[in-house]
Amino acid sequence: MFTGLVEMTGRVVLLERRGEEAHLRIEAPFASDLSSGESVAIDGVCLTATKRADGWFEAVVSPETLSRTTIGLRSTGDRVNVERALRAGDRLGGHIVQGHVDGVGVVEWIRPEGSGLRVRIRFAQELEDFIVMKGSIAVDGVSLTVAARGERSFEVALIPETLRLTHFGDSSPGTPVNLEVDMMGRYVVEYLKGRLAEGKTEPAVTREHLARHGFAGKEGAR
Repeated sequence: MFTGLVEMTGRVVLLERRGEEAHLRIEAPFASDLSSGESVAIDGVCLTATKRADGWFEAVVSPETLSRTTIGLRSTGDRVNVERALRAGDRLGGHIVQGHVDGVGVVEWIRPEGSGLRVRIRFAQELEDFIVMKGSIAVDGVSLTVAARGERSFEVALIPETLRLTHFGDSSPGTPVNLEVDMMGRYVVEYLKGRLAEGKTEPAVTREHLARHGFAGKEGAR
């Protein structure tokens, strides 16, 4: 589990296909502090550190991850957003990010806005119900707020600090990005879709339900 507050950018020093999977080596200052089996988010993708040495670590990228994210599109020398897993007691400064990418979006345009940038990103139809105005979304692992919403597109504002700590300054129109929608919003939408599919339009939790289980007084009781 992550927060979407990227610590720094790392650099791809190796991306080697081995059969259907790939081996990825990332250069990052904190690599020597990692333990084998520890989770690290690379551009918002939760990967497991399998090897590490002074200044770099490696992870194996599964065929599923290669097919659903931008990891396989990376090249040697590319910068990537890096975040170590959340520890008990850490501050949750962004929002809960699982590192499970829901889809790949594409940067439509980038424009200056104040001291930062405003970016519009297009996304696939299947994410339409999960991206809402003022909601949270992880873009390449970065916790951002939806500043505007259009038809299959949304906009985010990037402040100078975000640009300094991430690789967004390298982006241009057409750049693919990993998208992870807000986990809690996803559960709510899927739950409601399931109830509607079953023909249930009444709320599952009513006053009578709460009273029956001792959480509320019966209607009319004083």
